Amino acid sequence: MIRKIKDYDFTLMITPVFLTAFGIVMIYSASMVLAVVEGYESSHYLVKQIQWFVLAMGAFAITSIFPYKNYQKLIKLIVLVIVILLVGVLLFGSTINNARSWFNFGPVSLQPAEFAKLGLIIYLASVYSKKQSYINEFYRGVLPPLVLTAVILGLIVLQPDIGTAAIIFLIACSVILSSGINFKHLLLLGSLGALLVLFTIPSMITDERISRFAGAYQPFEDPADDGYHLIQSYLAIGAGGLNGEGLGQGIQKLGYLLEPHTDFIMAVIAEELGFIGVIIVVGMLAVIVLRGLFIARKCPDSFGSLLAIGISAMVGIQAFINLGAISGMLPITGVPLPFVSYGGSSLLVMMMGMGILNNIAKSVRKTEQEPVPVSEDKKSGNNHVSTGGGKVWVK
Repeated sequence: MIRKIKDYDFTLMITPVFLTAFGIVMIYSASMVLAVVEGYESSHYLVKQIQWFVLAMGAFAITSIFPYKNYQKLIKLIVLVIVILLVGVLLFGSTINNARSWFNFGPVSLQPAEFAKLGLIIYLASVYSKKQSYINEFYRGVLPPLVLTAVILGLIVLQPDIGTAAIIFLIACSVILSSGINFKHLLLLGSLGALLVLFTIPSMITDERISRFAGAYQPFEDPADDGYHLIQSYLAIGAGGLNGEGLGQGIQKLGYLLEPHTDFIMAVIAEELGFIGVIIVVGMLAVIVLRGLFIARKCPDSFGSLLAIGISAMVGIQAFINLGAISGMLPITGVPLPFVSYGGSSLLVMMMGMGILNNIAKSVRKTEQEPVPVSEDKKSGNNHVSTGGGKVWVK
């Protein structure tokens, strides 16, 4: 049993769990007053996140054990389930914050778009790994998977959930860029994407989205309305200084910050734990992303490599968009901070991704520990690495 556990990547086991546990503490700090105002017990969001954490750890264990190469056998089922869920939520989902993005099952809410992130990564990694022999043929090797990608993005935009659609688009780009397609095809895809954006922008412009851009880049022009939430985030970040005001001592979470336990939880961390707390969280997220890319580089098969790149990109891109929103670099889009923000669907998907990464790491380590094939020089009696001829296995 110990030998089996040693094959896994301890960095990718400990770091996500520690980060999630830290997030649970901060969720309680950020939400205790909000929960009371909403008519719940102060521990309402804490208890719910702990329940999701237990479920996510179960998913993490299962995906860590399940051989990642078997996902290729399930790809049709994965795609079918994703499309059904995204269509179903448009027809029967619940509307929260002006987006029909959720299924409500009593006290449990699920966001299908979160699962679409991981499902699309598996799909693109599988398809492009099988097309490696003709990846330079645009219409045969590059274009077909993009049709399904466009369908999934379109279904999410219709909810509308522009933040999640942007994340999925960037994740897809990371997998495509890593698949080995040539430069002229990249230019062609970039041109097509630019034309698509120009074509769709007029239909996507609304007063609410304009106000988000104005609030992000000119918050002090309208501090009582469009810029209010970003200014409160600035106040929280500025008040924290180096060491912070102390855990639980933040002021901006007391009705000033928008969604302090979800979108703006890093602002609460900055206020209560200071710059040191922010650096620790960002550092752990960076460790996860870099470790995932390291595993991708070491993985000998293209499916595992592209899968690891996609999962690493999912964590890194989502973290960048969340941090960009609270700092005024990007418009506020309602994207949670991976592992830290309150949200069951996001946490479940992230821990499933970490389980898959661990399974890839386990496979890489086993490959590295396999005996090296050598050939025996019958004349000299010396063993050397084989370049042809008969092989014997030595350790």
